[in-house]
Amino acid sequence: MGRPSLRVLLDALAAAAGPRPRALVLADDRAAPDRAGLEALVPEGVAERVVVVASGGRGPAAARNAGWRAGDAPWVAFLDDDVVPARDWPARLVADLRGLDDEVAASQGRVRVPRPPGRRPTDWERSVAALERARWATADMAFRRAALASVGGFDERFPRAYREDADLALRLRAAGWALAAGTREVEHPVGPASPWVSLRKQAGNADDALMRALHGPGWRAAADAPRGRLRAHAATTTAGALALVLAAAARPRAAALCGAAWLAGTGELAWRRIAPGPRTAAEVATMLATSALMPPVASWHALAGRRRARALAARPAAVLLDRDGTLVHDVPYNGDPERVKPMPGARAALDRLRAAGVRLAVVSNQSGIGRGVVSDRQVEAVNRRVEELLGPLGPWVVCPHAPDDGCSCRKPAPGLVLEAAARLGVAPERCAVVGDIGADVDAARAAGARGVLVPTPRTRRDEVLAAPERARDLGGAVDLLLGGS
Repeated sequence: MGRPSLRVLLDALAAAAGPRPRALVLADDRAAPDRAGLEALVPEGVAERVVVVASGGRGPAAARNAGWRAGDAPWVAFLDDDVVPARDWPARLVADLRGLDDEVAASQGRVRVPRPPGRRPTDWERSVAALERARWATADMAFRRAALASVGGFDERFPRAYREDADLALRLRAAGWALAAGTREVEHPVGPASPWVSLRKQAGNADDALMRALHGPGWRAAADAPRGRLRAHAATTTAGALALVLAAAARPRAAALCGAAWLAGTGELAWRRIAPGPRTAAEVATMLATSALMPPVASWHALAGRRRARALAARPAAVLLDRDGTLVHDVPYNGDPERVKPMPGARAALDRLRAAGVRLAVVSNQSGIGRGVVSDRQVEAVNRRVEELLGPLGPWVVCPHAPDDGCSCRKPAPGLVLEAAARLGVAPERCAVVGDIGADVDAARAAGARGVLVPTPRTRRDEVLAAPERARDLGGAVDLLLGGS
């Protein structure tokens, strides 16, 4: 937000032919949001539908989560603020979504990057043009709201663009959803950029390290992502560092050999970037300077990303929460939303998990349904009230059976935990279950997940003593799970 391109986008949407959206949500992710300034940019044709939300400067994943959670339509179409939709974009969006099978989570639009007339594109222009080949780029992507909710939305541990969308696509596929390509089109003009933009983009190597930690070494193939040059960058950086060390140690011959290797690696990278470009004096000078700096910058970001990924890997990828006695006060067989009262500090604890990129789900025994005390509809109304008070909680996985029904889902059986993990696209061993009785911990153990007990007055002493991990309240459990005390 705040770039001149936003007004161009809004004007294009106002002038487009076809159906209007239920809401047009502007997600302002600037550290100092300007609601009035944004609303002043909105043309009359769409002003009555505009909703402005702020996400605190935490990056595009957080902004998109704030955006889709602000609406209620069954489909959410994301557009970056620097694209220009075609005049028939709304009509073709509806056509792309109409008739999709229920298991299709998303439809990707086509991105077209205009080329400069009469000359070869610069390195920056070629970088932007790569969006035309990117899979699941959220520059123009429509998601089914139920699919986003089922996996907890975008992972906010990705602070930059370009990997948060690939991560979401892989998690949706792992949870059994399919993704489709649409026919609608947006234009993505190449905006102005600093000569050093290619160095700033190397920060993405840290996100690649997180992708590997989350999805394994085959994530690039699974996400249809190009291989990259990190190995070559690491080799060039190592050669340059050794040349300096050996020169300082008065070993000129060895230093010269390493220096030659550094020069060869740097020269190869520079030529690879210069050859397809316009080869003007300014472009060549920029490529030479940035090619000398790019390998160490990329290597540094990759190492920093690996350190951060190792720290995050110690955390659970998902936390599955019991409802009664953990999220809200336990009211036996409650079917009245008015009686829902959150546990002290529950909202703050959940917000910390969301900010850390941990996915959430609720796993709850509701035997009142099987006993005929409450209805499915009443339980769903109570669950909606819980989310109104505590925020989105991901998929709700509920066992409606009575204790004597012999089902495989009722805790302490592992069924609820396994189903929630599958719906989130997370292996059970990457999950933690937080509950207030021994059945919650036992269900976690049976599924191969981590179990944390948060006792209440109704928790039996033997359950407290048997729990492998305990916390005084939900906030303490979050401390434990995020690596605190």
